[in-house]
Amino acid sequence: MKPTECIINKIKSLAADGQIMAAENLVDDALLKHPDDSELLFQKGKLLWKEGRRAEAMSWYIKSAEINPVGPAARAIEMSRDIESYFNPDLLNP
Repeated sequence: MKPTECIINKIKSLAADGQIMAAENLVDDALLKHPDDSELLFQKGKLLWKEGRRAEAMSWYIKSAEINPVGPAARAIEMSRDIESYFNPDLLNP
């Protein structure tokens, strides 16, 4: 088990409990020690996405995907772009 796996599990647990700020603080601390861990970078992006900070989240997803091109961040980038490009003209003219 990688040392960061325990930290990542704690981050996921905090986020699931709605403690986004505590999870974000934990991931920030972990990134100081492991700045090139693609899973930590991905988790940072997920937390930012939950806060509605989509542009920042995309940046973290991209950093993660650069390290691990087949990891979950690559799929998150694709899904994020789909969400951002969604257009429904009926919503503009009810």
